[in-house]
Amino acid sequence: MNPLTSIPGTIISGFVLAIVIVFALGPTGVNALEIAVWAHVLVGITWIGLLYYFNFVQVPAVGAALKDQGGPGPAGINKYVAPRALLWFRWAAVATWLTGAAALAHLHILQPAFTFEGFSFATSISVIGIGAWLGTIMLFNVWVLIWPNQQKILGMKQASPEEIAAAKMVALMASRTNTLLSIPMLMCMTAFAHNLPF
Repeated sequence: MNPLTSIPGTIISGFVLAIVIVFALGPTGVNALEIAVWAHVLVGITWIGLLYYFNFVQVPAVGAALKDQGGPGPAGINKYVAPRALLWFRWAAVATWLTGAAALAHLHILQPAFTFEGFSFATSISVIGIGAWLGTIMLFNVWVLIWPNQQKILGMKQASPEEIAAAKMVALMASRTNTLLSIPMLMCMTAFAHNLPF
């Protein structure tokens, strides 16, 4: 049986391979911090990857499909792709935030990061704190602005044509805001992880 013929088989095989690599390299012991950071990166890539997919691929594709007279239209994307992508998107956002908070807690800097080291902005903890706050704003946008409005756009909730038009603008602007915020957020996360000075 080929594990690559299914998504669960592929994911399980990826985790098995990761565990084999850990043991092959002769670990001195895997700790909770390493697991939290690894999980944070894994689910963070899923979240931001889907954010970029929506902004760089799906939104322009739906726009092109709407303009294509006599073409298939955007129904396939809106019916089959968008709901599934939004499911992964919103739960990856939650998982990213939770695993990030867990990593900060294991480093004993959760509170100092979110208060910018007592509002001093004097240490690298402040850098990751900025990234954590940007990620928190992005999580808020996903659940409070993007998801409820996407439900109207995709017909999952009753809405008038005027409400749908307004929902499209709110969802688009929140998604574009998250794309904008992701750039400095990722800079802050990698700067802290690699001790880059600012």
